[in-house]
Amino acid sequence: MSERKYRQSGYQDEEPREKRSRPTGPREKSDKPRGRGLGKPTRSVFRCSRCGQNHALGAAVALDASCSGCGEDLHTCTNCTHFDSSAPMECRQPIAERIGKKSKRNECDLFEPKTTQEFDKESPPPDDARSAFDALFKL
Repeated sequence: MSERKYRQSGYQDEEPREKRSRPTGPREKSDKPRGRGLGKPTRSVFRCSRCGQNHALGAAVALDASCSGCGEDLHTCTNCTHFDSSAPMECRQPIAERIGKKSKRNECDLFEPKTTQEFDKESPPPDDARSAFDALFKL
């Protein structure tokens, strides 16, 4: 009688199984699009952190500026590029003292409005299904 508990093949075989590995190296480049909207024209936008209302980006945000949508202050830590809740004193820049209310107006000299990238809405969506299909396949 054999010393093995089970007799089927593969159980406690002397030879280790060969590991199947995926081929390594760079991927093959394809001409297909890699993501939704990749390559579409974009623009930088400054939005209120509370309501999402779009505001002018060209000029600096004044200390007494308020949102036209919700009426909240715009010169706040929550609307700043440097705001990070996991950073020391919740700011990525070195500051002298912590600002208590992050959603209230402050006089920080390091304030930069937080901008995001959005797709330009150059052409309105087609009205009927046939023109949408034609636009999809550029017919």
